[in-house]
Amino acid sequence: MIKLTTVIFLLTISYGFFSCSSEDGATEPANLIIKIKFDSNQIRLNNLGQPSVIPDGNAAQTPDMKNISAHYLELAPSATTLLGQGKVLYHAPETDLGDSMAIDFSQAKIVGQNEVFLTIPITPQMAGSYEWVRLSLSYQSGKIQVLSQGTTYTGTLDSFLGYNTYIGTHSIGNNVFPVNGNKLQGYWAFALDSFPYMTSGQAPAGATTVPNPLFQTSPVPQGSCVVTGKFENSLALVGNEKNDVVVTLSLSINNSFEWTEVNTDGKYEPSVGESVVDMGIRGMIPSFVQ
Repeated sequence: MIKLTTVIFLLTISYGFFSCSSEDGATEPANLIIKIKFDSNQIRLNNLGQPSVIPDGNAAQTPDMKNISAHYLELAPSATTLLGQGKVLYHAPETDLGDSMAIDFSQAKIVGQNEVFLTIPITPQMAGSYEWVRLSLSYQSGKIQVLSQGTTYTGTLDSFLGYNTYIGTHSIGNNVFPVNGNKLQGYWAFALDSFPYMTSGQAPAGATTVPNPLFQTSPVPQGSCVVTGKFENSLALVGNEKNDVVVTLSLSINNSFEWTEVNTDGKYEPSVGESVVDMGIRGMIPSFVQ
């Protein structure tokens, strides 16, 4: 005869087993994981997505890029898909505090090399085959070399690439830049790492490079920073993936910081009047692992 205590024990074990089985059997949706990395050796492109050389009278250097942010991400099925007509996956917060609509820098998601920028659950609405990626960059920060009176210094350059950005106060180390307003594409701020020097400025309108190989079939607005790149093989999503899909967006920083030369020595020397022209990313190559 089975004792009552034995029956209770067996029921308890059975309940626990089936409860755990139910919880373990619940499948979480797979994610589309977006990572961003910088490549100093990646091909340097112009606005049309073609190989680019440094113009006469200018010079450039490859920054040691540390951080970046973007405010828009879209997957496009084909070369004729117009901007906004693909699968829009992300649109960062905007604000009208500066009297016109602008990216809200205070809410920007800023990441470093190979860090995860976005994790997006894959849904049936995302099903499709995608050849292209559009990424609208908004901010980047990196180290550059500056020459002053024969001495080379290292400093940090913050550059704002978005169409319009509302900035309250931003800082580079202990150097504080109170803006409290909107800044159009091309605003930058710079501070030396080991010397009490800071400055800021504005690159000329339209001077920031925004590579778009689809300029003929799918243009982007002037003053935006919607960089366009093509997968080697199309990214196919069915909408009920069992495993995460990791997309890596490789950004070219090959001689991406460019200035006008006064002394033709290939060194950035603002003290003699050399001015920033371009700090745009020089191309994007997307890849994925399924």
